Amino acid sequence: MRKPLLMIATGLFSLTLFSSAHAETIHFTTEEYPPFNYREGKTVVGATTEQVRKVMTDIGVDYTIDIMPWARAYNQALMEPMTCVFVAAHNEERDKLFKWVQPLLIDRNVLIKHSGSSVSAGNITEARKYLVGTWREDYTEAILRRNNFPRIDVGSDFKAALKKLMSDRIDLMPISEFYFDKLKKEGNAVEKVTLLSQQPMGIACHKDFPGDLLNKMQLALNALIADGTQKQIFLKYGLHLGD
Repeated sequence: MRKPLLMIATGLFSLTLFSSAHAETIHFTTEEYPPFNYREGKTVVGATTEQVRKVMTDIGVDYTIDIMPWARAYNQALMEPMTCVFVAAHNEERDKLFKWVQPLLIDRNVLIKHSGSSVSAGNITEARKYLVGTWREDYTEAILRRNNFPRIDVGSDFKAALKKLMSDRIDLMPISEFYFDKLKKEGNAVEKVTLLSQQPMGIACHKDFPGDLLNKMQLALNALIADGTQKQIFLKYGLHLGD
C-alpha cells in the first residue's frame, strides 16, 4: 500500500503547488490618462480600467491596479513576473517583449497642435519639419522614429508633453484620437493636424506570465466584446467606437 499512498501524496503535493502558483495576485500598472485610466479619489477608474476589472472578476483571480508614470509602469511589466501594463499599443517593437490580451480598443493616433499656431501639415512628410513632443517609453516615440522625424522632444510623461504644446515649446504631439475628442469637448485650444498611426491597444503581460491565465483573460475579454459590454463601457465614458 505504500506505493499508491506515496503516489497520491505526491499528486496532492503537485496539485497544491500548481494551485498556489496560480493563486498569486496579478499586478496591473497603468498611467494617468483619462478617460481610459485615472484616479477618482483613491480608486483607479476609466474606460479601459473598467474592462480590466470586469475581466478579472469574471475569471475570479485576485489583482491590484496601480497608477504611475508610464515609463515606470511599462518597465515594471517588462521586468517583474505576474505584472501586466495597460493600455499598451501592440506594435512591431513590443510584440515579442510581452504576452498580449487584446483589444481593449482599436486606436487611431493623431498629431495635434495648439490652436492658433502657424503649424500646417497635411501628411506625415510635411509634419517632419516640426518639433514633435512625446514622453518616455511611449509607443509613439518608436512610431516617430520609424517615420524619420528628425526632431523629437521626449518628456517625462503625457501631461508634461501637453503642457509644452499648450505653451508652444513644441509644435506637435501625438495623441489618441479618443483623447483628442475629449480635450476638444472640454474646450481646450487644440487642433488635429494629421493621422499618425492606427493600432490595437491591449494588456501587455510579462513574457513569463502563465499561459493558462492569459488564455482565461483573453476569453473573458472576447466575451465582453461579443456581448456589447465593451461598447457600453465606452459609451458610459462618452467615447464612441467606430464600427
